[in-house]
Amino acid sequence: MKVDASLSGSITDAAANAAELEAAGYSGAWTAETAHDPFLPLALASQTTSEIELGTSIAVAFARNPMLLANIGWDMQTLTQGRFVLGLGSQIKPHITKRFSMEWSKPAARMREMIQAVRAIWDTWENGTPLEFRGEFYRHTLMTPFFTPSAKDLGDFGVPRIFLAGVGPLMTEVAGEVCDGFFCHGFTTERFLREVTIPALEAGRAKAGKTMEGFEIVGPSFVVTGTTDEQMEQAADAVRKQIAFYGSTPAYRGVLELHGWGGLQDELNALSKQGKWDEMGGLIDDEILNTFAVVGAPEEVAPELGRRYGDVISRISFYAPYESEADRWRSVIDGIKSL
Repeated sequence: MKVDASLSGSITDAAANAAELEAAGYSGAWTAETAHDPFLPLALASQTTSEIELGTSIAVAFARNPMLLANIGWDMQTLTQGRFVLGLGSQIKPHITKRFSMEWSKPAARMREMIQAVRAIWDTWENGTPLEFRGEFYRHTLMTPFFTPSAKDLGDFGVPRIFLAGVGPLMTEVAGEVCDGFFCHGFTTERFLREVTIPALEAGRAKAGKTMEGFEIVGPSFVVTGTTDEQMEQAADAVRKQIAFYGSTPAYRGVLELHGWGGLQDELNALSKQGKWDEMGGLIDDEILNTFAVVGAPEEVAPELGRRYGDVISRISFYAPYESEADRWRSVIDGIKSL
């Protein structure tokens, strides 16, 4: 099983941080599109690393168009010499329309078409296929030599892989149909993964005439760990608040409902509208915490992750929204790699 890490912090430290992650033995380093652009840190990281995979987890797809994604994906693949993964996600409607001022409609169908359009553009650049993509949401029919990158850029490693994040079955099925991998949202449980996510991915793969072989699933990752009671308490408090934050979002209600906690979503949503973020974390009891997160000493984390997900995921990254030193994770990394 591959073990990935988050490439976070200031962009001025991205190159050095990536080199440290590679030296620590991580298989991949991911950036997220939150307060900063997700691609620029990876461009810097490409210059100080040679083996670790570099990808976005995630870049907001609907904040861009297929041509922009094709361009940045092509250039990042060139910079990393084949180590780049274009990881996309839809975000939710308020962010797309109110933060990015972009269109929102039929998110699963739009995402399928967007990814198909990106692949059509890459096919034109790599193989000289005429660009004749006409869809419901995107149309790309013009490409002249002046705007065509050289196929020599990619060498022998080809175009990037595309991963997609999702929670609901429709978007998850799209990932199986048109992508190379899938990001399970941090707000995922073992039961939801097995009963909802995996069947949807399999349906998408079948629609495309493919099996799950070679398809990568990046697994759930909330982890509460520490070497002292104080560290454990601080970690648990931070994860409770993060679970509550996600639980307040209507789009993720289905995960709670599967476990019979649908009413909790209403409570969390109401508190979020009042700005009572600390109170929200108090609604996440031990049963809910242990369902969403692996809780235990560092040496206990890998065996439990293996028990829950070892037969269904191929790589994992830790979602640990609290400060922690590198030593806390070394035994976890070694244990997971041995699974």
